[in-house]
Amino acid sequence: MLRSQKKEFVEELEDVYKTSGSVVFTHYHGLKVSQITNLRRSLAAKGANFIVVKNTLSKIAARNSGIEGPDYMFVGPTAIAYSKDPISAAKCVAEFAKTNNNLKVICGFVEGNFVDAAGVDAVSKLPSIDELRGKIVGLLQAPATKVACVLQAPAAGLARLFGCYAAK
Repeated sequence: MLRSQKKEFVEELEDVYKTSGSVVFTHYHGLKVSQITNLRRSLAAKGANFIVVKNTLSKIAARNSGIEGPDYMFVGPTAIAYSKDPISAAKCVAEFAKTNNNLKVICGFVEGNFVDAAGVDAVSKLPSIDELRGKIVGLLQAPATKVACVLQAPAAGLARLFGCYAAK
């Protein structure tokens, strides 16, 4: 890689570290290209990305973007998964790591805060933003449907009363 390419890559990584809701650091040693491709496809379906990074360049980009973490996140064959959504990258990587022992979650950053591997796993178990929005809409609609049922109940009672009188 030429010096100019390294500089561009560091700038891209700085942008990733600054703008992403979550960044998950992984070791991918032993994964086949087809497995990495499948992981990238599953991440892309949820709006996340997966890139292999050079540790020295990643360390420089992290330092320049204000991210501070332990040195072990820049050791070994490192790749990062990142997304604007704080949960989707962690969720996809954790699901993939369950079926592939060669992908190891090292640590991550969620909304700028450092989390270890257990923290990434905990974040992966949280509901996504779309699921939370669905729950909120359901909660907002539930009282409206209950109010509609209560308001219709007297009319339904009257209809049954008239039906009983008609039957007599």
